[in-house]
Amino acid sequence: MTQSTRPDIDEYFLKVASVVAERATCRRHHVGAVAARDKHILATGYNGAAAGLKDCLELGCLRDEQHIPSGTRHEICRGIHAEQNVIIQGALHGVSLEDSTIYCTHTPCVLCAKMLVNARIKRFVSFSRYDDNSFVDLFREAGIEFEIKNKPPTTISYLD
Repeated sequence: MTQSTRPDIDEYFLKVASVVAERATCRRHHVGAVAARDKHILATGYNGAAAGLKDCLELGCLRDEQHIPSGTRHEICRGIHAEQNVIIQGALHGVSLEDSTIYCTHTPCVLCAKMLVNARIKRFVSFSRYDDNSFVDLFREAGIEFEIKNKPPTTISYLD
């Protein structure tokens, strides 16, 4: 009988964020975010067009069509970032993200970082870097802990 190793809480929530990212409708990046506090999920979000609107999978990517490099000109995009959506989902359901940890498949752009500061998160954990590192100084100034972890395994282990 093979003994499975139980993932620690950070690996667990990063793995959940990876599964959330599968719902993304962006052609460039699939990003997933999970807000958690006291080992409980508060909200999730992934990147894609606003609810009920046509997305890039259907219409094509405006940023690709205009040859806009990653990490720049965020306003030329149909999508809402995963971090923005996790905040929105919390707000829609009356759940404060204050003192939570955001687990995200990518580090945030500076716009998302500002929103996360205002949401009063206490920690941000990721395993992949986005092309914009300007969030680092902002998080440091706001006292938000930031960690890059190893990418969690894509396999799911459980006992039958």
